[in-house]
Amino acid sequence: MTLAKAYVIIAKEHNNLHLAWELSSKIRKCQFLLSKAAMTEEPIALNEAEPIIKGMSSLIYKAQDAHYDIATTIMTMKSHIQALEERANAATVQSTFFGQLAAEALPKNLHCVTLKLMADWIKETPLQELADDNKNSPRLVDNNLYHFCIFSDNLLAISVVINSTVSNADHPKQLVFHIVTNGVNYGAMQAWFLSNDFKGSTVEVQNVEHLTWLNASYSPVVKQLAEEDSRAYYFKGSGDINIEPKFRNPKYISLLNHLRFYIPEIYPQLEKVVFFDDDVVVQKDLTTLFSLDLHGNANGAVETCLEAFHRYYKYLNFSNSIISSKIDPQACGWAFGMNIFDLVAWRKANVTGRYHYWQEQNADKTLWKLGTLPPGLLAFYGLTEPLDRRWHVLGLGYDLNIDNRLIESAAVVHFNGNLKPWLKFGIGRHFDLLFKGKNDFYTLEADMYQSSGLLKMGLDFLGTLGLLANWDYAQVDGEASYCKAKTGVEEGYSRSVYFEAAS
Repeated sequence: MTLAKAYVIIAKEHNNLHLAWELSSKIRKCQFLLSKAAMTEEPIALNEAEPIIKGMSSLIYKAQDAHYDIATTIMTMKSHIQALEERANAATVQSTFFGQLAAEALPKNLHCVTLKLMADWIKETPLQELADDNKNSPRLVDNNLYHFCIFSDNLLAISVVINSTVSNADHPKQLVFHIVTNGVNYGAMQAWFLSNDFKGSTVEVQNVEHLTWLNASYSPVVKQLAEEDSRAYYFKGSGDINIEPKFRNPKYISLLNHLRFYIPEIYPQLEKVVFFDDDVVVQKDLTTLFSLDLHGNANGAVETCLEAFHRYYKYLNFSNSIISSKIDPQACGWAFGMNIFDLVAWRKANVTGRYHYWQEQNADKTLWKLGTLPPGLLAFYGLTEPLDRRWHVLGLGYDLNIDNRLIESAAVVHFNGNLKPWLKFGIGRHFDLLFKGKNDFYTLEADMYQSSGLLKMGLDFLGTLGLLANWDYAQVDGEASYCKAKTGVEEGYSRSVYFEAAS
């Protein structure tokens, strides 16, 4: 096809417009066939490809028989190839940027539902009174129960984590979930979880802005996140075009992302807690995690050093003597996402203080570039107990080749990576593996963006997932146009959206 494009240019230069038209026609047919194969993800049939290939070959021979100047042909092809390479490079950069942007975004239908929930939280005093009463529940500090914590602003993701956990628990009424979110989503989260019963489990929602002790005078990371240089680094970028787009992700200046290092202070009366990222799905009962012997360590985590690139030297700058003098570069990395924390051992080892030390050392971002895993590796260095790999299987948000048997045996699967299950471009193969049958998960095709009844459809969808119950739809249709105007939703957008995490 590249050769044919070169001959189109040469034919036009020699005023052979008929040949140029014939070549262009064949090129278009070839491009259509390739596009069709890419869209359908099916191989091109021989009976479709053969006539196009033969026709293209015939025209190329015809162009060669015209005895165009060979030097001119070579120069034209070189110029054309260079232009194509530049376009390909530009497309790669653009694709990476747009992919990162999409991965950071929240689907509009979910944003719309959040607006509805927030409105109900503001206008319904009984919900607020119930939330105040629940703050004093003795279950929140009962160490005979099983405690889980999630720090996120993604309402749907948290709901799936909780729903999948209680659905697979032998005794769901013994589970307590502690959520911390931001001020923007606090009301919606409260309305959501107060209006739904997750099989008798307890759900606590806190606002990170109410943690007044977590301020710049105490926490180095809070001080750093508030600095203009840090905000400019993530939001405005810099002149260094070689820095990966993920290093500009604003989530890294979200305090929610760093709350995992303050769990003993957020929950001072708890002794053990399981920490979840919001992009995990639970497939088995997790209560036996709490009885595992961590041998005095503060953190129980699945190690990730089966591949060489998950050792410490890949995360940290060992050319800096502060790192190299204290840390083994070949030490095995581990994963956040599903961790069992012994808070008694944590407090004894002062892990939070160690985290503060390393954050202060990295004020100039020379020890590591981004994220919470590098400081986590440092803070928990020598304090991490390796768990069986089946407790936490990672990579479902980027790896197409995870073994099916490993996924099916996993207690927790983790969609770490950009291909989140609530996004349109999630990995379909993992949906097929997970979303089927009773106590499993499935995808639901739903046109969430009709020009009318938008909000009702969104709530109906969430109700279908079993994540929203006893909701009053009476005024939904009337409010749909408001939500549509606020979110800028366009008509006719259809996508696959997440899965049900209940039986």
